Amino acid sequence: MTEQKDPVVLSCIDGSRFSGAVCDYATWIATTVGAPIKLLHNIERISTPAVADLTGSIGLGSQEELLEELTSLEQQRSKLQLEQGRQMLERTRERAVDAGAERVVTCQRHGSLIESLVELEDHIRVLVLGIRGEEHGEENRGLGAQLESIVRSLHKPILVVNREFCAPRSIMLAYDGSEAARKALDMVAHSALFKHVECHLVYVGDGAETVLAEGAQALSVGGVSVTSANLQGKTVDTLISYQQEHDIDLTVMGAFSHSKLRDLLLGSVTAKMLLGTNQPLLLLR
Repeated sequence: MTEQKDPVVLSCIDGSRFSGAVCDYATWIATTVGAPIKLLHNIERISTPAVADLTGSIGLGSQEELLEELTSLEQQRSKLQLEQGRQMLERTRERAVDAGAERVVTCQRHGSLIESLVELEDHIRVLVLGIRGEEHGEENRGLGAQLESIVRSLHKPILVVNREFCAPRSIMLAYDGSEAARKALDMVAHSALFKHVECHLVYVGDGAETVLAEGAQALSVGGVSVTSANLQGKTVDTLISYQQEHDIDLTVMGAFSHSKLRDLLLGSVTAKMLLGTNQPLLLLR
């Protein structure tokens, strides 16, 4: 594997049903902005507490035999995980190349996924991952166990994938004039990713005329086709209704803060959008 110098579109690959779509969205981003792709398969360390539980209730000889057998099984399991991951990465690499990606590298790492992503953060241009990982099986609701922590920990754009790939023809930028929203708008205005899609600039609430006009002007100057909308109602419900009514393919918004209080997080607009929308969500920091 050749180390990439350019910031990469990092695609998190596991055995979940979203892995193919994660690869496809990463390929769309990479081919549009001219960035390399890195496919990451992370192997979480799993402890075996059963060993400690059993050793106190069996004889010394039996204990040693059991430990040897468990150690051997653990080594076999580790080798199988590595090989399974290697094959998964190779299939995904071929998928990306077949879809037009020119620079694709693969990477396997051990340990916490969050730790791996934080260590790789300086080399990430955009992170792409599924809304739920392999451990969630065929669940159709809820957020992945690590998704909230990942979004709070990283300072890079994160695309959360929750459906099969569809090349975006339109996006919705949820906008409220805040500093975070202005940063998101600036990124949209200056990214090659959005030069050929229709951007719906949507504000929910009162007093939006000046804010929307300024935002629309910034997008237009950046070469983005823009439609503005000032809506009334509950923020998340209103945004999702607008998205469905206008058949919008991708929602863009600023991510929630770094608060460590889970109840605050689960009450945030970001988390509610992740739970409520059936389209991918691009979170900008």
